[in-house]
Amino acid sequence: MSEDSTKATYRRLRRYAAPYRGLIAIGILAMALEAAASAGTLKLLGPIVDDIFVRHAFSYWLPGGLVLLLLARGLFGLVADYAIARSGRGVARDLRLQLMAQYLRLPGARFDAEPVPSMLTRLGADSEQVAQAAVDALKVMVSNVLGIVATLGIMVWTSWRVSLVLLLLAPAMAWMMGKVGKRYRRLNHAIQESAARMLQTADQALNAQQDVKAYGAQDAEMARYGGQTLQNLRLALKIEVTRGTLSMLVQVLGALGVAVMLVVAGLEAAKGRLSAGDFMTLMTAMVSLVPSLRQLTNVQSMLQRGISSAERVFSVLDAAPERDAGTRPLVRARGLLEFRHVDARYEGSEALALHDVSFVARPGTVTAIVGRSGSGKSTLAKLIPRFYEAAGGEVLLDGLPLADYPLADLRRQVAMVGQQVMLFDGSVAGNVAYGELERVDPARIEAAVRDANAMEFVERLPGRLDAPIGAKGGKLSGGQRQRLAIARAMLKDAPILVLDEATAALDNASERLVQDALARLIPDRTTLVIAHRLSTIEHADQVLVLEGGRLVEQGTHAELLARGGVYAHLHAMQFRDAP
Repeated sequence: MSEDSTKATYRRLRRYAAPYRGLIAIGILAMALEAAASAGTLKLLGPIVDDIFVRHAFSYWLPGGLVLLLLARGLFGLVADYAIARSGRGVARDLRLQLMAQYLRLPGARFDAEPVPSMLTRLGADSEQVAQAAVDALKVMVSNVLGIVATLGIMVWTSWRVSLVLLLLAPAMAWMMGKVGKRYRRLNHAIQESAARMLQTADQALNAQQDVKAYGAQDAEMARYGGQTLQNLRLALKIEVTRGTLSMLVQVLGALGVAVMLVVAGLEAAKGRLSAGDFMTLMTAMVSLVPSLRQLTNVQSMLQRGISSAERVFSVLDAAPERDAGTRPLVRARGLLEFRHVDARYEGSEALALHDVSFVARPGTVTAIVGRSGSGKSTLAKLIPRFYEAAGGEVLLDGLPLADYPLADLRRQVAMVGQQVMLFDGSVAGNVAYGELERVDPARIEAAVRDANAMEFVERLPGRLDAPIGAKGGKLSGGQRQRLAIARAMLKDAPILVLDEATAALDNASERLVQDALARLIPDRTTLVIAHRLSTIEHADQVLVLEGGRLVEQGTHAELLARGGVYAHLHAMQFRDAP
């Protein structure tokens, strides 16, 4: 990351703190008053020492003033901490909301290119570190700079000759900060990438824990995860060594400064220009400067971590969202679907996933799509709600290209039931009446659950429709989750229905219940069925056979069997393998 890029990123980052300018201003004012109170306590040390040890007299207003100043410092520090913390957490929340909204606007290709654990890293650790760079680092920097300025002011007021020694430290300090900053930037970027890879590996292994155990892959997964954690550890240690080295050098410079000050202070005292109290004030001030300087070295680390995280976050926020330029409103489509010479490819791939596919699916008909794995069946289905865009040709709905319709209107016309059902941590009713359906009449929800053959298990749950189903529907069986997905599609009542191998992973009993529910869902819609078991699509109005992304055969079940081509071969293989 170049110096100009870093500055541009930080300027952009500061804009996220703009809504909290008032709070930040209060925090800075409180920090200034805290620094003034700290400087006041330093200045009182001189009179206290002179009164007690030189004049052997004691003024009671001095300890009283010291207590008041310390109380004021604590109160102003509390106000500053709250104001800055509120601002920083507000920035983190705003950034997370923007990032989450952006992810939900990105095209499906983004989710093929970036694993979900990496997205979670951006939403979690990266957003937090960006907030630290935008606001939290400001507190550390401003608080310590104000404290250093106030302390230097007291030192110059007490003895400007002795204070000149500090000018010797400034060039060396600036040089060190510049050198270390470049190393911080490089290491922080590397450690964030390493953390994302660790999370991705852990996510894969834990989600596939049954396969890991079944194939005895625990050692292999642990070796992979162990290597990544070791790399992360080494990077973290390099950062700590860098920070510790800078901190040590600051202390060495501070110690040299104190030593030189002692010599100069001794000469000043010998000439009668420095009292014992003044000497105590100078030494205390000098010693108190060292922790403040060390804190400033930590700011460098916070800023560089935040800027590296900001680069990762901004790369997502700057990504192009799904294209949504349609201007023709669509309340309810008739459901006439037409593919005209459609090509499709995955992002970053030269090969076409679909090549020159053409067919028409009419309202009230069932179109079955079959083919071997990887033939492009699911890709074709995802073109209809525009989860992916066609690379060539066009898909039409009711005679108009899909891109002519606003995305939200288009997607209201499509209900999808897949093999992998996505349910959410909530109630049965909340998962059926999901999204834009959440305000429908409870009687309609119950009717959809009943029509989907789901009521037979729902009514046994404590709370029935209000029963929690756990994260991803973990409290339900595969067949039960599938029937809730069908109930959701029934409630949506969309004119286009896409069934993507909806019964492929079910046992026979569950499949019969699901097939019975689908029989109620399919009529009067344009239905596309991606099928693995060819016996389930014998009554389809047309069957499309895909091979290597091409539409190689098209017709009814009987016509394709009679033709003796690819479909007949697939059917014969399944019939031969059937028990």
